[in-house]
Amino acid sequence: MSLGFAIVGCGMIADFHARAIADLRGAKLVACFSRNGQRAAEFAASHDCAAYSDLDEMLADENVDIVSICTPSGAHMEPGVAAARAGKHVIIEKPLEITLKRCDKLIHVCEKAGVKLSTIFPSRFHGPSVELKKAINAGRFGKLTMGDAYVKWFRTQDYYDSGAWRGTWALDGGGALMNQAIHSVDLLCWLMGDVAEISAYTSLLAHERIEVEDVAVATLKFASGALGVIQASTASYPGFLKRIEISGSQGSAIMEEEDLKKWEFAKMTKRDQAIQEKLAGKTHTGGGAADPKAIGHHGHTAQFKDFVDAIKKDREPLINGPEGRRAVEVILAIYKAAETGKSVPLPLKSDPVLKARTAK
Repeated sequence: MSLGFAIVGCGMIADFHARAIADLRGAKLVACFSRNGQRAAEFAASHDCAAYSDLDEMLADENVDIVSICTPSGAHMEPGVAAARAGKHVIIEKPLEITLKRCDKLIHVCEKAGVKLSTIFPSRFHGPSVELKKAINAGRFGKLTMGDAYVKWFRTQDYYDSGAWRGTWALDGGGALMNQAIHSVDLLCWLMGDVAEISAYTSLLAHERIEVEDVAVATLKFASGALGVIQASTASYPGFLKRIEISGSQGSAIMEEEDLKKWEFAKMTKRDQAIQEKLAGKTHTGGGAADPKAIGHHGHTAQFKDFVDAIKKDREPLINGPEGRRAVEVILAIYKAAETGKSVPLPLKSDPVLKARTAK
């Protein structure tokens, strides 16, 4: 059974989705939608699919089984809900949405409609991420003590000026954290477990004409008792590959983008050497550190493959709606902690009231 994909939103990230779908077996891109008819037609011509400028018409297409949402972050809920109610499975480019209320609406509607929902976090499918998770589950780190994420990227002023939605609370939902570092926030929480408490600072230091942060630092206390740090920036010239560091009483590991930089345990095995050799020097792109287009689509392909398999086997995808919601919750807690100067406990009971967001 071949499944038909449709893409909603024909901006930059949509090209990566299209390339990822093209690499899938048992799936094909059959349609795209943009309110701008010319943009939809150009995208369709590039990727050999049908173009729509009416969302309802596209959702009525019987060839469409899965809808991939590539609209701006704060405009994910509406097309996602419409797709689910039309009986289509839904994949949403990160973040799932920019508020917990909007995330919950998506999750609820998809559950009610009986369709699968996933949020795009391709970093989980990279080799080092998979090995890190296996080692943690096997207890090889001993007692987890620290988990840190560093995303010191660079974005020019032209990047923010290139789209009216960029750097706005309404559609970007935040800055360096919500747009760029959310991949690492998700990865850190997946590896270390739930966060129990957060303290933070955020600031806008190097860019103009945006409403959100370009620098953020948060300290975390995980439910396990381990401590950690999240650093996020789009103001760190020239931009560096993102890094995850995991430490425990019996081992430590450092992952830089797709490269395994450190892999040391009190009790090393023969397989450890093979892992180090296999996963060193795997990064072949800029990882988005300075150029958002300098990424590969192989992580998307791996996630789409899992999603297609989940549909065919009627199981949950590895990254479902609640998994996507968790990273949004952590980031909103960071924003609240930074705004109030007080630590914020998790889970959040509801969306925090953020003066910066409501003022806009």
